[in-house]
Amino acid sequence: MLQRLLVFPKHSILRHGTCTFMYSTKTGSHKKSLKDGPDLHEFIENEDLVRQPRGKRLRLPPWLKTEIPSGENYAKLKKTLRSLNLATVCEEAKCPNIGECWGGKEGTATATIMILGDTCTRGCRFCSVKTARRPPPPDPNEPVNTAKAIASWNLNYIVITSVDRDDLPDGGAGHFAEVVKQVKFHNPDLLVECLTPDFAGNFDHVSQVAQSGLDVFAHNIETVESLTWFVRDPRATYKQSMNVLKHVKDAHPNILTKSSIMVGFGETNEEVIKTMEDLRNAGVDCLTIGQYMQPTKGHAKVKEFVHPSRFEEWEEIGNKLGFAYTASGPLVRSSYKAGEFFIENLLKNRKN
Repeated sequence: MLQRLLVFPKHSILRHGTCTFMYSTKTGSHKKSLKDGPDLHEFIENEDLVRQPRGKRLRLPPWLKTEIPSGENYAKLKKTLRSLNLATVCEEAKCPNIGECWGGKEGTATATIMILGDTCTRGCRFCSVKTARRPPPPDPNEPVNTAKAIASWNLNYIVITSVDRDDLPDGGAGHFAEVVKQVKFHNPDLLVECLTPDFAGNFDHVSQVAQSGLDVFAHNIETVESLTWFVRDPRATYKQSMNVLKHVKDAHPNILTKSSIMVGFGETNEEVIKTMEDLRNAGVDCLTIGQYMQPTKGHAKVKEFVHPSRFEEWEEIGNKLGFAYTASGPLVRSSYKAGEFFIENLLKNRKN
């Protein structure tokens, strides 16, 4: 009896000191699955992926470990933001590059300003920004305060992004446009990139921001089409995001467009390449690809940590597809310092 219990522990039930056994009729099919499945050599051979055991969080690989944020520029930037009651996506999204960008190790310190408050009306599974159906109304002083903060930093390039505001009639497009106008008024030579929501696919609202005086219009596709339903809020669809990007390029061909893909949700290599092709067909000029990092236990788990060599392959593919700029690496984010430097030069060359 003990021997049989050890052989079939999952099919035994202990009742009042006796063992009742339930035998599986699928033993043959299980054996066939094991025989036809991958062997140990195949698992060892594929070094590109660090996969997640079921029910466990993956340990951070060495290529994703960064220094703790510090330095004079970091402290100055944080103090300015607090005094003007401004939020940044760098903090809200727990970006791993915050020390590099805010610390200003190379050149001027940079940051991505987040406007329209710090509370989003959507709940994407990758994002750590607070959510609510009806966030507080936008701060009417935010456009001027944002312009003042940016002017005090003496920057050449700034990224402005926002939460989704489905509670507002125009999705916050008017407020977003006013921020850009104020920033440009205080510093006409400053290059402005706007990382926008999809404005529920309303092209009038999209164009309102696109015509505000910005230099780069960015909207992130975030993930491959098959995983959009799982990763993003149901109101954000793959097709809608592609249409927003295509509309901006069709209606405003002189504006640089930009998008970003996160990997590590379980997508395939083929799906990533297909998404890159779709973005290029939508007229997107610049692309960033980076590793998804789970911000808290309540968010979508990382299914795999992609090896840096795979990111290098995607960067090569991006260049072949015709993107003006492709940044692909484990720590690359949509608002990436090195990318901003390249795009800054690209825009200056266009103007000259």
